[in-house]
Amino acid sequence: MNEPERLERLWEGDFGDRYTNRNSSSFNLRKPFWQNLCRKYRFQNVLEVGCNSGGNLKWISPLATAFGVDINKTALRMAKVAWPELNLVYGVARNLPFSDKFFDLTFTCGVLIHQPKESLLEVMSEVVRTSKRYVLCMEYYARKREPVDYRKQEGALFRDDYGGIYRSKFKLKFIQTGKLGFGDGFDDITWWLMVKK
Repeated sequence: MNEPERLERLWEGDFGDRYTNRNSSSFNLRKPFWQNLCRKYRFQNVLEVGCNSGGNLKWISPLATAFGVDINKTALRMAKVAWPELNLVYGVARNLPFSDKFFDLTFTCGVLIHQPKESLLEVMSEVVRTSKRYVLCMEYYARKREPVDYRKQEGALFRDDYGGIYRSKFKLKFIQTGKLGFGDGFDDITWWLMVKK
């Protein structure tokens, strides 16, 4: 089994279930961020890659048609029960089950940090492919790739300059960037909103 497959199985199974249960209430403070972003850019439809139990999409769905894809079926079931209006599908980030340029915005939030080097560009390419205009990346930042110990799982979390990688490898243009912390309902992340040239 290669490294991308190993990590996909990790998130698909009990490890991913425990993450979902542990973080189910961490999304309650995120409403202002999503309202401001969606109202400013007027997205018609949005895809979150790695949507987990829908904590971001629940704030997006009153303002845009919200789609989510995740590898953890427990998280998808929880999201569908809580917010039946969400369009949720099971799938892997390396091969998204959506057409090219289908969404106004495609984004990840704490997903690229869990990609090994072997699949990182593949996942980013799928995010870019499915977006007709905007890409949003919300991840842990470091100037260069840096592994982080994560719940006794080797090679399961990496800080990196994900916005810089998007800009250099996919020729995206930065529109807006910032930081979000615990007071915003996020875990000390950097975010980059980019547009296709």
